[in-house]
Amino acid sequence: MASPPRMVFLGFGKYARADRIYALEPIVGEERGNGRRTLVWVEGMPNAMVASRTQETILEEMGAEPSQTPGDRSRRRAPAHPTLFPHGS
Repeated sequence: MASPPRMVFLGFGKYARADRIYALEPIVGEERGNGRRTLVWVEGMPNAMVASRTQETILEEMGAEPSQTPGDRSRRRAPAHPTLFPHGS
């Protein structure tokens, strides 16, 4: 039995099916900011969706490995549920 397509969170309550995403384009310069990080091109949609997440994060959620090119920052994975008030504080 095939598993249902994986949904990828793009930020601001937007999701796209991982198997329909065909391109990610980082937003750079003055266009970037205020929750604008990546343009996500989705099959069947005439325009790209604006995501508040980076292309690396979207690729990770899709189950793909981001390309390692010069200038890529190494990333540490944040805990899924950070502890705001650790015990003993």
